[in-house]
Amino acid sequence: MCLALPGKILSITHDSSLPMGEVDFSGVKKSVCLVYTPEAKVGDYVIVHVGFAISILNEKAAQDTLDLLEGALS
Repeated sequence: MCLALPGKILSITHDSSLPMGEVDFSGVKKSVCLVYTPEAKVGDYVIVHVGFAISILNEKAAQDTLDLLEGALS
């Protein structure tokens, strides 16, 4: 089974040929490739799978997903 998680974009850089973002996953910050979501901006929530943002979602949907995951783990 594969899992994609929502995270909030904190910053965006174009250091290489690919747009990269620092994304916060409930306190854990990771570098994520934004090539599949070129319209994403700082403050947006994205769904991330294996290091790539694959879609943008609104804050409520992101929080609902995080709440479900937290409930499943407790």
